[in-house]
Amino acid sequence: MEEASLFGESITRPLADRMRPSDISEIVGQDELLGEGAPLRRMIDSGKLSSFILWGPPGCGKTTLARILANRTNLRFTALSAVFSGVADLRKAFDEAAKYHRYGEGTLLFVDEIHRFNRAQQDGFLPFVENGTVILVGATTENPSFELNSALLSRCKVFVLKPLSSDALEKLITRAEDLQKRPLPVTPEARNTLIELADGDGRYFINLLETVYDLTGMNEILDTDALLKVVQKRSPIYDKDREGHYNLISALHKSLRGSDTDAALYWAARMIDAGEDPAYLLRRLTRFASEDVGLADPMALQLAIAAWESYDRLGTPEGELAIAQLIIYLGTAPKSNAAEVAWYAAKKTAKENASLTPPAHILNAPTKMMKDLGYGKGYIYDHDTPEGFSGQNYFPEAMGRKKFYKPVERGFEREIARRLAYWENLRNKKNG
Repeated sequence: MEEASLFGESITRPLADRMRPSDISEIVGQDELLGEGAPLRRMIDSGKLSSFILWGPPGCGKTTLARILANRTNLRFTALSAVFSGVADLRKAFDEAAKYHRYGEGTLLFVDEIHRFNRAQQDGFLPFVENGTVILVGATTENPSFELNSALLSRCKVFVLKPLSSDALEKLITRAEDLQKRPLPVTPEARNTLIELADGDGRYFINLLETVYDLTGMNEILDTDALLKVVQKRSPIYDKDREGHYNLISALHKSLRGSDTDAALYWAARMIDAGEDPAYLLRRLTRFASEDVGLADPMALQLAIAAWESYDRLGTPEGELAIAQLIIYLGTAPKSNAAEVAWYAAKKTAKENASLTPPAHILNAPTKMMKDLGYGKGYIYDHDTPEGFSGQNYFPEAMGRKKFYKPVERGFEREIARRLAYWENLRNKKNG
């Protein structure tokens, strides 16, 4: 015992371990779930836990919360990681839980990265959750509605944890200062920079704090430049085949649609900085040029193609300016989805009237028999009319005229609307 004690004193526990909360009141940044009267807090205070999923980014306290819950509710705590565990580990955990369940002791089974279990493995949880053998607490960084079986989701509540706010990170600094028994050795500006570097990740932030303490002398104070030489910038949380990717492209697209050019530039910069393929970004911007700008500004599509070609020729970083130029143009352009609406309306009508033939007067008649059948009879060559417009019907006779394209009163479509109105008036006059 004496040797163990001496040995323990010779090793300093990591700051993250010393700062780990031991009670719900010590968890910062999750008041919407854990504050007085909040949903998860009510479940805890009642002492009646049911299975649930904790969904949130790395470093927001999912694992710590699960351990505290087990202690608070006197449940046996078992932890698995879907990254390192397989079917045998699950079976062992369930068998042990069933054994303790027979003697009246409950088990809180915490499964980290639960979304990494495949569908069949997730199905294996169902009978043990249903009969109360385990209280399942799953942790995931991915959207549960995409990554978890609907059957499992229907048996579990989902609680959403948020990245830690600046205020929550400030509380962590205060705790670290108390434990270290000295103020954080940085200037106020560097302190703000440190909080920004954390990007809401509490675990990463505590490691940053420990690095600052370990690598600065007792009388040394780091400014921002000195701080950035001591610590490294955190890589953005971004996985190109998961929800973060789709969230950011959605934010970009909707910012452009809302003509908020500055926000669109920000989201695009976030994606590029995180390693997004510029070709994907350019493809989506080209789509936007047709879908949301359309004929309100016909130059938008041309500029999109030009920006794409420019990036292909220049690459990074020079070609990124072409992307920025395109984003600014699209964000400031007049918007219209009239072409998109017209296209889908036309497709719908085409499916509903898929067997109707064109009117005879607009059919070619390359043979005598076709002429005898009336093909081409009565066709008026538009260029032969004074207005360059015959006003004839080009829809199937059994269907009648349809109006798919309805230009808006914005940008170039104002001129298009004027032309259409002119032709409509002529058509009515010519056809009586």
